[in-house]
Amino acid sequence: MKHLAYTLFGLTALFSAQSVLAGDAAAGKAKAALCAACHGANGIATMPAYPNLAGQNEPYLVSSLKAYRDKQRNGGMAAIMQMQAASLSDDDIDNIAAHFSGLK
Repeated sequence: MKHLAYTLFGLTALFSAQSVLAGDAAAGKAKAALCAACHGANGIATMPAYPNLAGQNEPYLVSSLKAYRDKQRNGGMAAIMQMQAASLSDDDIDNIAAHFSGLK
């Protein structure tokens, strides 16, 4: 019974987070134009060194972009991403994440 309660609590939290994170994909598409140089206009990277963003988990994209913007994520291409994300607002990040997560 205790496991069922934890499972239901977890699912409730998951679905609540999903509805809170939903950004405006159309606004994100316009804002993601700079991302296309490395990650491709359709979210498929132009070079193997860059990750594909199409269909990526929206909460993961939000947390990653915020970490780059706030200089909490380092290594690899972090310096480039930190510069790109520096001017993004929370709404911009939510919208960009909604755009890329919706691509297949």
